[in-house]
Amino acid sequence: MTLEQIAAPGSEWWRSAVIYQIYPRSFADASGDGIGDLPGITSRLGSLKELGVDAIWLSPFMTSPQRDAGYDVADYRDVDPLFGTLADFDEMLAQAHARGIRVIVDLVPNHSSDQHAWFQQALKAAPGSPERARYIFRDGKGENGELPPNNWESVFGGGQWTRVTEADGTPGQWYLHIFDPTQPDFDWTNEEVREEFRSILRFWLDRGVDGFRVDVAHGMIKKDGLPDYVPPADADSMGGGEDDVPYWGQPGVHDIYRDWHKVMAEYDGDRALCGEAWLPTLKKTSLWVRPDEMHQTFNFPYLMTPWDAAQLRAVIRESLDEFGGVGAPSTWVLSNHDVVRHASRLALTADNPQGEGIGPKSPGKPDAVIGLARGRAATTLMLSLPGSAYLYQGEELGLPEAMEIPDEFRQDPTWFRTNGERYGRDGCRVPLPWTADAPAYGFNDTGASWLPQPDEWARFARDVEEGDAGSTLNLYKLLIGLRREHALGSGSLVWEDGGDDTVAFRRGDIHVVANLGTEPVELGDVTFLVQSEAFTGTALPPNTAAWFTKD
Repeated sequence: MTLEQIAAPGSEWWRSAVIYQIYPRSFADASGDGIGDLPGITSRLGSLKELGVDAIWLSPFMTSPQRDAGYDVADYRDVDPLFGTLADFDEMLAQAHARGIRVIVDLVPNHSSDQHAWFQQALKAAPGSPERARYIFRDGKGENGELPPNNWESVFGGGQWTRVTEADGTPGQWYLHIFDPTQPDFDWTNEEVREEFRSILRFWLDRGVDGFRVDVAHGMIKKDGLPDYVPPADADSMGGGEDDVPYWGQPGVHDIYRDWHKVMAEYDGDRALCGEAWLPTLKKTSLWVRPDEMHQTFNFPYLMTPWDAAQLRAVIRESLDEFGGVGAPSTWVLSNHDVVRHASRLALTADNPQGEGIGPKSPGKPDAVIGLARGRAATTLMLSLPGSAYLYQGEELGLPEAMEIPDEFRQDPTWFRTNGERYGRDGCRVPLPWTADAPAYGFNDTGASWLPQPDEWARFARDVEEGDAGSTLNLYKLLIGLRREHALGSGSLVWEDGGDDTVAFRRGDIHVVANLGTEPVELGDVTFLVQSEAFTGTALPPNTAAWFTKD
């Protein structure tokens, strides 16, 4: 089947795909300037074909001042020179499609950069003008408008409002930004904004992209009247644990995705929308993927589940029930560009807020051996589940979180906002090691790297792992190959009783067991298809998972 053909309803590619997230600045650098780029991605597509993934998702590469790693877009229809050109994108897309790999691009519709032409026009225009109506401008409170319109707190610290200076030099209106002041929020009640994004979708769909990952998919509609709101002290910064936040998960956002769904349906090839929506329950998350809305949304409750058998069984059951209840596949994900890598996180006992990570004084830093074992076991379990699985670049090498980056090289705004109390996300964004004895471990030919690579990463280099039958890379290749051979991305599972400290189920004639306890678990007379860690006999060790058939 070619990529352009439309599958029968219920068998679309995105329902069972293994999708690989590329963080462009850290994947591969063809120019040698120390920052990854689109030609670098093209040069390594063969490695992703060998890995066996069905699609790649590219984090932002559109024109941007890079105040928030590209999530502040100044031009939605062009490539930032940092990463190449539109011609480079077209070549990368063509080369991916030639290998049977689909391409999903990141889209940031909640806000733009303050350097976007529309926002620059808004700053020059008068209050109440059409130019300002594209964003959320409001008069301030107080005698002279000196107070912000409400008390909302920014995800990045401080208030969500910034006051502008009007063309005549006087203090003027305030504009809303859920994130940084350089990221003003669009007003999605404005039809001009909606039509602009229909056009942006079609621009990339016309070029041949297979879908969009939608950033902050739950934040685009704000509650009428913009009422004051104070989050709980322990609230998740993205709203994942709270009900009725006036700027997260408002009902009106669903109309946007119904509209986008129609745009996607204009194109052949089962183009897909996947939402980044942090919501308090899986039941609410499932509303984003009803049949006429998005096709997928990230399963963050699964990602955030600790190494605990009972909790893991519960989140898998609930995910399959809630997503299945609306006819959508569940998605499964363990790592991404915003969280501590799961080869470290699953052995981490310190608190670890999403997007902030740990800090230099955090207790309970992970044991590297236990972390990697749990990471491999978690992936072995995840890739046996029905639905779509997302991988984050480098996890196939077993990369740990790079925690010991010298302070002078750190770049994540979290590090600076917290005065060095939290590392932020730099540790999961360090450029990949490809070749153990090459400059920058093969990230490029010059040795330049926008974040320093740990010395220990030589042993994680792809060329080293390719030659090691027991490597994490070869484990991933085996798992993905068996997943495809046995069609494990489709169908259902049957739960089995493996004991309190296990997660155990059957997929057809394949049995899957993960041991999250401290004692071995006897499996009986079995034939192993894959073991996350090599062992002899039939007793599954702690922190290990396996697929097997029964004799």
